[in-house]
Amino acid sequence: MREVVLCFPVRGHEVLLGHKKTGFGKGNTVGLGGGIEPGETPEQAAIRELHEESGLVGLPESLTHLGQVTFLFPTRENWDMRVQLFVLGAWKGEPVETTEIRPEWFPLDRIPFDRMWDDSKHWLPRVLVGEALDVLATYQEDLSKVDIQVIPRGLPSGS
Repeated sequence: MREVVLCFPVRGHEVLLGHKKTGFGKGNTVGLGGGIEPGETPEQAAIRELHEESGLVGLPESLTHLGQVTFLFPTRENWDMRVQLFVLGAWKGEPVETTEIRPEWFPLDRIPFDRMWDDSKHWLPRVLVGEALDVLATYQEDLSKVDIQVIPRGLPSGS
């Protein structure tokens, strides 16, 4: 199973998401992130991926781990992944478009779930307000439906 991170920079009542231009999820609006490299912690991967995909330099002390989503694709097992979820409260720089992502700020009450993977609407709003979760998302064969299990972890440490 592939180990992945997603990092959600939040400023006030907005979150930075990206329009995926290439690769897995092309055409969707997504969180910023990617694979954890050998020898790298999930926190290091979140900061690195954020920079690679948006140009932002995340401040590690403002990174909060809020759980994970395990994605299962029974007919495409090579797509299975465990995604560590992070919210970021401080960074340096302004987001810039990269070859992979066109970043865009969205109000928390107007996240474009109609352009995102179907599972996102079940957990992303909760994570963005600081709720720690473990999520299991099992996609059906044609990817049109997803079975979701969400298990709250309680309050994150330091809250």
